[in-house]
Amino acid sequence: MSQPHLELHENPPEQPRRGFMTHFFAAGIGLLVGVVPSFAGLAFFLDPIMRKKKEGSGDGFLKMPVSLDALEINGEPQLVKVIMDKVDAWNKFLNQPVGAVYLRRTAKDKVVAFNSRCPHLGCAVDYKPLENHYFCPCHTSTFDDDGKMQNEIPPRDLDTLKVQIRNKTEIWLKFQNFRATTPEKIPVG
Repeated sequence: MSQPHLELHENPPEQPRRGFMTHFFAAGIGLLVGVVPSFAGLAFFLDPIMRKKKEGSGDGFLKMPVSLDALEINGEPQLVKVIMDKVDAWNKFLNQPVGAVYLRRTAKDKVVAFNSRCPHLGCAVDYKPLENHYFCPCHTSTFDDDGKMQNEIPPRDLDTLKVQIRNKTEIWLKFQNFRATTPEKIPVG
């Protein structure tokens, strides 16, 4: 009788090493696939905190598209749109209209600026050259050439803004909106 031949199949010594390397590389790739998007998401959400605000010249003043020479001394105020970049937490919109101002030259090198929003309800104020006053159509109130209220409806005078003359003819403005309906000039935004 012959004895059955038994073959023993042993795992070659290379098998456990291959299994370890396969698991090691799979874990490394899985970690990489998970970490990279996590860091990208974290960077996205922290961007508003890390971003530095840039506005005009860095001091908050914007160069107006009107030169000093374009305004007559004690002449009619000129309505000028204020265009600037609007930036929120994650978006930047270039050259957006954010408001309007009246510019009036009062001396050789002095310009007065009024926000064109009425301090009563925030309506747009118009300048009436024949009457030499600013007029609010929402409540038929008027303001004189210096922005002083001429009746008791608005809570305060027209809002003045800071103006600088640079390089002898450039008009630079620090634009702000203010809360309506309050007697105090409280900046908004």
